[in-house]
Amino acid sequence: MQQTVMTLAEFLQAPITEERPWVVFAACRDADPDLFFPGSKADEAAAKALCAICPVRLECHQYSLDARETFGVWGGLNEKQRRMQLRRSA
Repeated sequence: MQQTVMTLAEFLQAPITEERPWVVFAACRDADPDLFFPGSKADEAAAKALCAICPVRLECHQYSLDARETFGVWGGLNEKQRRMQLRRSA
């Protein structure tokens, strides 16, 4: 019996029906979600450090603004930073 193996190119060309297809490339996809809802500045810094190396940080950031996410670290910004950015762009 021959096993079919999908190449990376085939995988990337496969249709993605998910609302946020960029999530599959996120650096945080296997991280503990609690990391992004920090209880201290040190925890927030750890979340932002992971965001800093993420290849889809900008997509995540834009999603958080579009969705008006009110809690957590998204795209390297906390709630207060996102609110300030939304006010400036209004």
